[in-house]
Amino acid sequence: MEHGLVEWGVFLGVVAAMLALDLGVFHRKDHVIGPREALGWSAVWIALALAFGGLVWARNGAAPALEYLTGYVIEKSLSVDNIFVFVVIFSGLGIPPLYQHRVLYWGIVSALVLRGAMIAGGAALLHRFAWLGYVFGAFLVLTGLRLLRAKAEAHVEESAVLRLLRRVLPVSRALDGHRFLTVEDGRRVATPLLFALVTVELMDVVFAVDSIPAVFAVTRDPFVVFTSNIFAILGLRSLYFLLASAVRRFTYLKPSLALVLVFVGAKMGLVDVVRIHPAVSLGVVAGILAAGAAASAVAARRRPPP
Repeated sequence: MEHGLVEWGVFLGVVAAMLALDLGVFHRKDHVIGPREALGWSAVWIALALAFGGLVWARNGAAPALEYLTGYVIEKSLSVDNIFVFVVIFSGLGIPPLYQHRVLYWGIVSALVLRGAMIAGGAALLHRFAWLGYVFGAFLVLTGLRLLRAKAEAHVEESAVLRLLRRVLPVSRALDGHRFLTVEDGRRVATPLLFALVTVELMDVVFAVDSIPAVFAVTRDPFVVFTSNIFAILGLRSLYFLLASAVRRFTYLKPSLALVLVFVGAKMGLVDVVRIHPAVSLGVVAGILAAGAAASAVAARRRPPP
């Protein structure tokens, strides 16, 4: 489906304006983001994403809008797993809460470019080689099954990434405010903030390998895939500050995410056999995630106090 300048202009304008306001006005001075502020920003990003979905509905009809919303929900739920990794990165590198927003901000800006390139490449491949849809579908099913078998604490080994980075870049062990580079003994060196930024970027690429094909399983429209992806990750920073301290309580997060991947992978692989309406896809994905959240809440209440 072709999308005109109005939709692209609204999307790019909103993203550019919000990013400028975010760092240039609301977070110009470094400060610790508390739960209330994080909740407010989360509500803002969700409202913007839903409002843009309304624009897609008004200009293109219900089906593309439902595909957009399903893609947004999938990407939003899969991105929650990033929070585990962010917690490990920041704690391992000793990044205080005062500077974590700046790292995540520039990480999101870089992710806009990287994900755009990955989505454009994926769309071109699927258009040229339609059979790759079956490959992507099988990949998502296998990834979901592997995630079901994985231990609760299994994550990408960011320590290996850090060892590689330290071989390439001279590093200072001390922070220098919110600077990514500093001068030490007469030479320019990287601060731990730059290592955190590069690691966040690499981890985003790793997670995008799963999440982008998952949205392509819902729709082949690059515009819908890109906009739903970007709106989801734009709200990831505020979601991190809202959930970082409690994310480990979501006992059934990984099983529910695994089932989502299995479902969308099967949907992509069986697209020529079974046609699933976008509203049904959205209902299944939302139902799986709601069941996982409810089961986690029950498990948390039954868990004895420390």
